[in-house]
Amino acid sequence: MASLGENLDKIIEKNNKNSGSGAGALIAAIRILNKGAVRRVLRLFTKEVEFNGERKPLMDWVLAKYVGEEQCPTVAHFVAPFFEMGMKLATAWLHADEDSIKELLSDPALRRGIVTTLRGIALFGVTTPQKLPAPFFIVWNFTNVCNLKCIHCYQNAGRPLPNELTLEEKLRVVKELDEAGVPAIALSGGEPTVHRDFWPVLAEISRRGFYPAIATNGITFASLEFAERAKKLGLRYVEMSIDAANPAVHDKFRGVPGAWSKTVQGLRNAVKLGFTTALAFTVTKVNIQEVDSILDLAQEIGVNKVVFFNFVPVGRGRENLEIDLSPEEREEFLRHIYTETKKRKMEIISTAPQYGRVVNQLSAGEDVSPTHFVIANDPITRELTEFIGGCGAGRVYAAIEPEGTLTPCVFLPYPVGNLRTKSFWDIWMDPFMENFRDRDRLEGFCGKCPYKLICGGCRARAYNYFGDVLAPDPGCIYNSAEWRKLTEDLKRIKIKVSPMAFK
Repeated sequence: MASLGENLDKIIEKNNKNSGSGAGALIAAIRILNKGAVRRVLRLFTKEVEFNGERKPLMDWVLAKYVGEEQCPTVAHFVAPFFEMGMKLATAWLHADEDSIKELLSDPALRRGIVTTLRGIALFGVTTPQKLPAPFFIVWNFTNVCNLKCIHCYQNAGRPLPNELTLEEKLRVVKELDEAGVPAIALSGGEPTVHRDFWPVLAEISRRGFYPAIATNGITFASLEFAERAKKLGLRYVEMSIDAANPAVHDKFRGVPGAWSKTVQGLRNAVKLGFTTALAFTVTKVNIQEVDSILDLAQEIGVNKVVFFNFVPVGRGRENLEIDLSPEEREEFLRHIYTETKKRKMEIISTAPQYGRVVNQLSAGEDVSPTHFVIANDPITRELTEFIGGCGAGRVYAAIEPEGTLTPCVFLPYPVGNLRTKSFWDIWMDPFMENFRDRDRLEGFCGKCPYKLICGGCRARAYNYFGDVLAPDPGCIYNSAEWRKLTEDLKRIKIKVSPMAFK
């Protein structure tokens, strides 16, 4: 997940040092890839080939051979020399270091991301935003079981669901995601680490070359032994949720006394063991004054990044609508964290898609935030932002529920299909998912906003407030009128309901 962006950043940085024309060359390459004849060649290279019981696109096998892996089908051994010749020409043209590129491509998750992008261009052409045959990552709500009682939980977690996937079914899902070309899987929940299937599934995710990540409350990672076992099984990215630098405030949010101290210890253990680490913080009216203290805490612990999550009224969050930020509060907050990125030695990002616009405006177009995972100021990423930017729901990522249902986003509980009864491809290509891939369908100001290609509004907030994934996002400053109308409607509903509650 995070490392895919980090690896691409390394390539970009090296190219920029050696050549000032990298962005122009990239755009020229994209135009070439969009030509009909080239797309036909891409279709041949992205056609699936089976070898030793594994089905992967030919390009994936060829890239594996290119970096020195010998366990490849015969056709990959035949094509590889021609590919290597082409790479030498391309790296010379881009003034890139081929050995550095080979080192980066030794990561199978990165290779898979490249192949998935090329498959997208082969199938759909170059689109803005780019349509893909599989998401870059899946957030898998592994179980509904949880050892906390968070008031803002999107999953409404606690007890296990009666029909959660069996271990055999989970392993089959991992295989299907592998064959679909998904580069990264983030296990979430509930709390995935308390489920008995966590270890065997993590091992299988690592064995198949995914980028293994976890979103956890961190309680189990307070045990160094637990964290070390996760490291040995290949876990690479650890994201832990903390709602306040003040232990009492955090514990109130989480519903369990002592939760803060265990999570902080879990983060310290993860940093010590060399995981890529992130502190996650859901911003609300209750804890917005804690933002700077959280950044101080994260810096003191030594995490790689802080991820500020948008509050979305889903799960138990629907019972706490009054804690959501107003558009004006959110705008001020997003501007503030951007200024903090210039002061602190760590990444600071937000899942609010409006952050892409805020970064663009405050930096006069120099900096961009093309995804929830990175801010960059290089010319190549600036050129790519409209292809990959904005809300990623149903487009660059999706979610799987504990019983196998695929949804566009963990915060958008629309059941597109179930992996027990339908293939991943059939669910991913469901007509409903096209709503997330065509920004011209957006309604209200989101549909005509000049920033819709780098933002597009949070589709989960639109769905949970209006019941329509194409509705405007009421969290944006440009949709303040929609927010005011919503809050007035909510007040009227409360007034009507409250007398009945006392009968």
